[in-house]
Amino acid sequence: MIAEKSSPKSGENVWLWLFKIVSGVLIVVILGVHFVVNHAIGNGGLLTWQDVVSYYAHPIVPIMESIFIILVVPHSLIGVRGILLDLNPSRTILTVINWLFSIVGVVAVVYGVWLISVLASEPH
Repeated sequence: MIAEKSSPKSGENVWLWLFKIVSGVLIVVILGVHFVVNHAIGNGGLLTWQDVVSYYAHPIVPIMESIFIILVVPHSLIGVRGILLDLNPSRTILTVINWLFSIVGVVAVVYGVWLISVLASEPH
């Protein structure tokens, strides 16, 4: 039996590692709710623009989708950073990766939350 390593790898911050674990669990829960609501409860899913606008008109949906974006973006970037750590980058390259991923993450989250707010404010 192969034992899984249950601690951060070399060069990985403990808080990032813990965030990755907790966010992974929360992403699975929110994704499950998302799929059930979009594909099981709705009549045929969200197939038209009006269906999407009506869906986002419910007050809990923009909150749930925003939390999803806020969790998924850093979770995925931390995961890719972990893969890059396996390549043993120099300290300088790791600093560039950290800054690049931080900027990309912030821009992606801000854009995603902005887009969700635009959808939620559309008249239905």
